[in-house]
Order: sequence, then structure tokens, then C-alpha cells
Amino acid sequence: MFKNNFFIATLIQVVFLGACSKNEAQSPQSITPDVIQFTQLGLYPEGVAFDQNSKTYFVSSLTKGAIGTVNDQGVYQVFANDNNLVSTTGIVVDRAQNRLLVAIADPGTSTKTTMLTQGKLGAIAIYNLTNGQQISYINLGILKPTANHFANDMAVDNLGNIYVTDSFAGIIYKINTQGVASIFYENSAFEAPAGAFGLNGIVFHPNGYLIVAKYNEGILYKIPLQNPSSFSQIVLPQTIKGADGLSIDNTNANTLVVACNNTTNKVFQINTTNNWSTATITATFDTGNVFPTTIASRNNDKYVLYAHLNNLFSGQSSDNVFQIQKIKF
Repeated sequence: MFKNNFFIATLIQVVFLGACSKNEAQSPQSITPDVIQFTQLGLYPEGVAFDQNSKTYFVSSLTKGAIGTVNDQGVYQVFANDNNLVSTTGIVVDRAQNRLLVAIADPGTSTKTTMLTQGKLGAIAIYNLTNGQQISYINLGILKPTANHFANDMAVDNLGNIYVTDSFAGIIYKINTQGVASIFYENSAFEAPAGAFGLNGIVFHPNGYLIVAKYNEGILYKIPLQNPSSFSQIVLPQTIKGADGLSIDNTNANTLVVACNNTTNKVFQINTTNNWSTATITATFDTGNVFPTTIASRNNDKYVLYAHLNNLFSGQSSDNVFQIQKIKF
């Protein structure tokens, strides 16, 4: 009898401890929300990035230029704002260098728009992630002063060099680790018709190349860092019009997530088996008519920003609720 009671007590203890271990593995810290909704009248964010240390999202603004943070409860706070931030577009958290990268343009939708900057502004600002102080402001447009400019998105390689897409000029810029800017590569294939957006989302692949989206054509380019002139178009089974933000899978560099807006309004999961010479579409996530723009990585999850820019570009500017939505393929 004693032996049986001892066995039962031991079994209960094992089951209890096992349950505790399972609950600990699924602690609230590991649970991420399906959607973060935040309110800010007429903000119209275009870029989003997640900072693991502060557990907050950074968002930009086409209309106000301010950089803000959003927590899981949807509380928005201004992180940085000044007159140089006319319209802010792409955002990158570079945790390795403790810096926040912000792309700056002027499509004519900002309260800070001027005739000198509209359609001509291409710049980035770099901030200290810890205290929000600006480290540098780099005017990229002066590298080709006669062209129209729109700095759109950025990627950072394994050495800390920054690459920036220019949607109007058909240029990819490089800012080296000393903060010196140059034209990394330009090609007529990257250009878009006047008023249209060409080069857009950009990511660095650990095998030593960039993957870049061309918005108006719905195609992807593979651009080697050591020899950019040998770039190639990634062969897809279909075009993905409105290709905007890109994000490589956190655990598998053969998987790419692409947010497409305008009339497409989907997020695509794309896979390759030959180092991004060709790729196939393996899953889609329908967003509805919310103009999904860019993607943030959070642990193994991906979130897409519902920017509602379709309303802004159609002349409305009264949206006040925006969403950061977990992607579920």
C-alpha cells in the first residue's frame, strides 16, 4: 500500500513538473500579439521595424516625418522629429551597431513639404537606439543632383555597410562604415517612368548579395556585392506587382517574405532551391485593401504594416487607426 501511494505521489509530481515546464515554455514573454492597433491622426506610416531589446516597434510617417515607437498595447510615442524629417519611409533597427536607420523622401504629402524638396529628396538619418540622439544626416541626392529622388528602403550587410534604394533615380547607394556615401550601382533597368516608383524593398542575403524589389514591374533582382554589374532578375512564376517590403526568413535564407500593395494587397512567401536564381511562391496572406507596406521580424514571427496609403494618395488624410499585423500563412 505504501509503495503504491509512493508511486502515485511520484507520478503526480512528475506530471505537475512537466506541466510547469510546458507552461514556462509558453510564458507570456514568448507569446506575441496577433495585431497591434495604434491611433495617431493622419500619421500614415510607411516603414516598420521591431527592436527586441525595448520590445517596441518603430514606425515612420509620410505626412509628419516623425519617427515613433509603438508597444504591444498600441501606445504611440515620438522617438525623433525635426525639420529634416520631411517624409520618413523605410526603417531599419541595426542592433549590432546600436543604431536606427531612417530613409527620408518627399512625395508631396508632408506638412514639411517644400518646392525644394518635393520629388527631389533622398537622404537618411541615423539615430542612437538607446537615447534617440541623431548620429548623422546624410544627403544622398547630392551624389546625382540633376535627378529626382526618393530614398525608400535600406539594408545592412554583415560588415555594417548600408545600402539604400532610390525609387525615382534608379540608384542603389552605399554608406560605408565611416559614414561616406557613394553610388553603389545604377542601371537603366532600375528606372521607372516619371512619377512611378521603381526600386523599393531591399535585403542583404548572407551569401553576399542584395535582393531588391522593383515596385512598378513586380520583379526581384539579385545583386552581388562584389560585382553588382552581374545582377540578374530572379525568375518567378508570376509578377508580384506592388512589391514593397522584403524580409528574409529568420531561420531559412531560402525563404523570402514580400509585402505587395496597390491592387495586389497580399503578402507572398517565396522559396528558392538554387540560391535565388529562380523561386516559387509557396504561400500567400491576403491583407484586404489596407495598403500593406513593410515587414518587421519579431523572433520567428513576421509582422506587416497596414499603412492605408491608398487613402492618402487618393486625397484623404483623415485615417487615425493603423495596424501592425502578424502574418499567418
